[in-house]
Amino acid sequence: MNSATRDIIIRTAMDLFWVKGYQSTSISDILSRSQVHSGSLYHFFPGKQDVLVAVLETYRDEIDVGLLDHAWQGVDDPIDKIFALLAGYRMHLLTTDFQYGCPIGGLALEIHEPDPRVRELLDQNFRNWVDAVESCLIEAKDRFPGDLDRRALAEFILTIMEGAIMQAKTARDIAVFDRNVSVLRNHMDLLQRQAERA
Repeated sequence: MNSATRDIIIRTAMDLFWVKGYQSTSISDILSRSQVHSGSLYHFFPGKQDVLVAVLETYRDEIDVGLLDHAWQGVDDPIDKIFALLAGYRMHLLTTDFQYGCPIGGLALEIHEPDPRVRELLDQNFRNWVDAVESCLIEAKDRFPGDLDRRALAEFILTIMEGAIMQAKTARDIAVFDRNVSVLRNHMDLLQRQAERA
């Protein structure tokens, strides 16, 4: 059994959990889509939750190549990077007819009582996202008030992203997402004007 087979199973599960959700995806779905034999799957993953753990570990380990590098390609300004990241989610909402959301947010909402390892990985994925946004805010530190809690603002931006996606998917209306991002942009502009006055 080689690692390429394991990777095919993980990538297939990522796609299915994204489109169908974790609960609605069966092992049979993964086998059918991946064209992997059941013996190969069970060699690597004794059960579906083991596949979920591997999926979450992959998201955790590939946040740069899987998300940030693409969103930030050609973007140098740290504040622009934050809005480029949000624009990536907007694009996916539109190009998938509102099927796409944040895969971590979707799993966190769906799995009401996660196993401790699953909960830990969901939390780590959220924290990695917040870390990335916080790093942008730190890079732009001279443009914000000195006493700004950059970690709290990064967490707030995650909340806006997740909430905007959830509302836009439900309404099937990108204007909902845009209004949320517009409020965030106004808030960021206000903070920068406050720093300039100081």
